[in-house]
Amino acid sequence: MPLAPLFADLGSFDLLLSVARLGSVGQAAREHGVSQPAASARLRQLERRLGIALLNRTPRGSTLTGEGALVADWARAAIEAADALAAGVGALRAAHDSTLRVAASQTVAEYLFPGWLVSVRAAHPALGVTLDAVNSADVARRVLAGEVDLGFVEGPDLPSGLHAETVHHDRLTLVVAPDHPWVRRRRGVPVSELAATPLVARESSSGTRRALESALHAAGVTTIAPPLLELSSTTAIKYAVAAGSGPAVLSSLAIAGELSSGALVEVAVKADPGAPPLVLRRELRAVWPTGQPLSGPARDLFAIARR
Repeated sequence: MPLAPLFADLGSFDLLLSVARLGSVGQAAREHGVSQPAASARLRQLERRLGIALLNRTPRGSTLTGEGALVADWARAAIEAADALAAGVGALRAAHDSTLRVAASQTVAEYLFPGWLVSVRAAHPALGVTLDAVNSADVARRVLAGEVDLGFVEGPDLPSGLHAETVHHDRLTLVVAPDHPWVRRRRGVPVSELAATPLVARESSSGTRRALESALHAAGVTTIAPPLLELSSTTAIKYAVAAGSGPAVLSSLAIAGELSSGALVEVAVKADPGAPPLVLRRELRAVWPTGQPLSGPARDLFAIARR
């Protein structure tokens, strides 16, 4: 049932209890961090709302009237209940803020999240963090189901019900083994040839694969060859490409070390005549349920990632 307007301001009743205990409006005002005139005004307003005199005011101090003593006794139980409610909610918030559940696409989980974690743990030394490294579709599903506090995706599409904010930019890169024939293509591989070539790729729900397919369609491609191999991790794809299985398109974050060592070689991609260029730049985004603002460590992690 709705709370009666008369009792919406428990603070005034709490102030009355302080006057009863301290015997002075001035001392009660100091305890509550307000001026004496402000405290007196609140108590007079409470008397007007109740329609009874609560205090006997004298130059030597203030004492409760008989009716004021009764009201104070009744109010004491309400104030104690409010304190218990505040303590309970505080305990729940502390428990919630002591753990952070995150789901992230593999690119984010492997190459960005470790650095973010160092910063968030510096702000919350006692924080326990769990990370699920899954594909972007699974990240979205877990966020919507309330299984995690925050998600990070690399795919271009999101289901309804999710709010997304860009935290990082990435570039997809075509790579091959050092002895692959495409290494000699100084002018690059045409988009149409790339689309017609079976690649070593992740599963169909992978953010990287979906981002590539979306970019190919935007560049005028209508048909994309099925994968040569479907592997469950970026690491497995890099090993397969380096062993000569075939080309792959991977995050630039994931292949920096292999390009530096020469284990993989980057190949340029050129637009087909009269067709739009292939844009392989993509956004990595943080996601959470629409209409549910981030709070606590999840909000801090998002701020760190966005920096």
